[in-house]
Formats: sequence, C-alpha cells, structure tokens
Amino acid sequence: MSGTDESTNLKRAEELKTAANEAFKANKFSQAIELYSEAIELNGSNAVYWANRAFAHTKLEEYGSAINDATKAIEVDPRYSKGYYRRGVAHLAMGKFKEALKDFQQLKRLCPNDPDASRKLKECEKAVQKIKFEEAISVQDSERRSVADTIDYKCIEVDAQYTGARIEGDAVTLDFVKHMMEDFKKQKCIHKRYAYQIVLQARELLKAMPSLVDVAVPDGHHFTICGDVHGQYYDLLNIFELNGLPSEENPYLFNGDFVDRGSFSVEVILTLFAFKCLYPNAMYLARGNHESRGMNKIYGFEGEVRSKLSDIFVELFAEVFCYLPLAHVINGKVFVVHGGLFSTDGVKLDEIRSIDRFCEPPEEGLMCEILWSDPQPQPGRGPSKRGVGLSFGGDVTKRFLEDNSLSLVVRSHEVKDEGYEIDHDGKLITVFSAPNYCDQ
Repeated sequence: MSGTDESTNLKRAEELKTAANEAFKANKFSQAIELYSEAIELNGSNAVYWANRAFAHTKLEEYGSAINDATKAIEVDPRYSKGYYRRGVAHLAMGKFKEALKDFQQLKRLCPNDPDASRKLKECEKAVQKIKFEEAISVQDSERRSVADTIDYKCIEVDAQYTGARIEGDAVTLDFVKHMMEDFKKQKCIHKRYAYQIVLQARELLKAMPSLVDVAVPDGHHFTICGDVHGQYYDLLNIFELNGLPSEENPYLFNGDFVDRGSFSVEVILTLFAFKCLYPNAMYLARGNHESRGMNKIYGFEGEVRSKLSDIFVELFAEVFCYLPLAHVINGKVFVVHGGLFSTDGVKLDEIRSIDRFCEPPEEGLMCEILWSDPQPQPGRGPSKRGVGLSFGGDVTKRFLEDNSLSLVVRSHEVKDEGYEIDHDGKLITVFSAPNYCDQ
C-alpha cells in the first residue's frame, strides 16, 4: 500500500470513528458498532477504536464481545488505560469479579490518581472478599434448609392503621389484586404478611410444575406471550391496559426477566405471582437469565428487595426463582423459551423435561443455553456475544423444530426497537416487552 493510500485510510477511519461517536451519543449502539468496525478494518492498530466498540457492546449487554474488543485494545497498546477499564466493567457485569479485579488493579497502576479507577477497584475488592467469605461459610445444597419452611405468614399481625390491600383468609382474590395494583401504581408498599403469602403460594404452584410445561390453547381462543419486563411496573400496567387483565379467558405467558434494571421489580414480581395464585392455569411464568442470585446482586433486584421488604425475602425470591419452569410448548407446535437453542443437534423435548432445574443456573449445558443463547443471521453456531451460552443460526433452528415436530420458536432476552423481530425464515420470533428499557 502506498503512503498516500495509507494516509487516506487513516483519515477515513477517523471520520468513521467520529460518526460512530455521534451514533453512540444518540443511543444507536448497533449503528455505532458497525461504524467502529469499518474504522477498525481501515486501521486496526488504533486502540481507541477497539475500546470504543467494546463500550458500545457493553451498552447492548454483549459482554463477551466487549471483553474481546477491550483485550484487543490492550494488545494494541498495553498502556492504554481505557482498555483495562472497559474489560473490567464487562467482567464486572458478568459477575466475574476476580477477573475484573485484575483489570482494575492494572488500571490503578496506570492511573494512580483517577478517582473512578479507585472506586471500581474498591468495589471489586469488596465483592471478591464477600465471595471468599460466602464460600467459607457455605453449606451443601443438600444440607441447606428451605427458607420458606421457616416462615409462617399467618403469625404476622397486620396493624389497624394499615390501609392497603388485604387478603381475607387463604385465597388471593381478584379484588385484592386490583387493590394491590392500584397501591403499587401510587408507589405504596404492600404489608409483608401478604407479600409472604403471595410468594409462598406461588412457590407451591411453581414447584409442582415440570421443567417443560405443555400448554393447550383451544381453537378460537387466544394466548399472549410477553417478553422481558425488567422491573418496569408501568409498562406492565400498560400491557394489561392494552390487552386486558389475565383471566381464564385471557391467558398469559411471561417469558422471563421479570426483575432487575427497572426500579419496580418488587411490584412486577408480586403482581405476576399474585395472578399465578389467582389463575394457576392462565398465568404461565418462565425463568429468564435474570431470575438468578448472581444477576440480582449486580442488576438491582437484591438491593430493591432489601429496601422494600427484608433480607429474608432476598433468600425467598432466590429459592422460588429456582422453581420457575424453563420452557413451554403451546399446542405441541410452538416452543417458548427465554434465551434460545443448544450447542448440539438432536436435543429432544424429553431431555428438557428431565432437567433438574432446582438450582442456580450452571455456566454450561442445556439449562444455561436455554437461558442465555441468541440467534445469529449466519448458519451454524458461534461464540456468544454475551460471553455465556452461544449464537445459533437458522439451520440450527430448522433442525431443532424438525427433530421435535415443532413449527416455531418464540424467545425473548434481546432488546428489540419494535418490540419484536422475526428471524430464521419466519421460524423464530423474539418478543421484548419493556419499551422504556434503561430509560431509552
């Protein structure tokens, strides 16, 4: 390449970076990634381009891709502090505190006076110390007593001054649920007695369900599938306003990620659990990757529960989330799952039925892939942009459907600007139900 060509490429790469920065500022992160990628093709030896693309991947929760790009930035320039910062943040978002600690230690060495570097380092040190402490005092799952067995909500007195929604007796009623929803709308709290009653009764219903639930929808009837709600209570109310409250004639499936990120995760989960108690055969709930202890620590649900309810509820929700089914099949034809498909061909529905789901999600295997995987446009399989699970193409979807005599996969797990997206020649639909996600 001549010097003139190289100079032209470098100039064009800078123009692309500037355009990518503008797209980023406008929250158009996918467009920013495309533009940074073009800049990298013209000049791959600029660490800034790699680190900026890593930042855009982080905004889309593509933490695996962010770690790869930040690592490349560090390889290009080992003294480029933002490379370590971006990689540390991505590791932190995935709960990989020990890896994040190494990055922030190096960042602190490069930028000893940077207050943000000091803050992140302290955050990581604290998290790693907490993990070590928890490991030291942990007991085997087989020895751990269910927190639900320690709670008797009937012994909790409700004082006369309490003016909120009340459950009279043992059954959750529609009047109670409507009253509770109005209280939540006004940002009022529910009494802990009733919160316990809802969660414990939902626990019994969920515990009795299989890991894969078969749902029958009679001819001429409808069935609504909702994607991620992520703690956005007013968006949940909007769904019910547009589509009607759940009932035997108006059944719903909420397809995971009820909590985290939004400010009203407690209100969302108590409302969904209350409808589960009210209509066990018309409110179906599936586990998402955010219905897990690790995610709840990082993305806000645990702190919100401590603030609005109590520490015991943190343990109770963690336990009940392990009882959520992993997948649903509607009328033997539509496979509904939070994340996606599998790293191997030939997985049959009976294998999913037999998954022992009563645990925190593992880092590999069928349960992990159900919760974390994403579709990709190209055929075959590829590494996950999230760093967990995998990406799978239309050929993988087609074979899975054929192997199980199914016609469609419906999944959630990804932000979609239109609320849904159809892929893989119409054989896969992504549905996302949090329109005000992360205030965007």
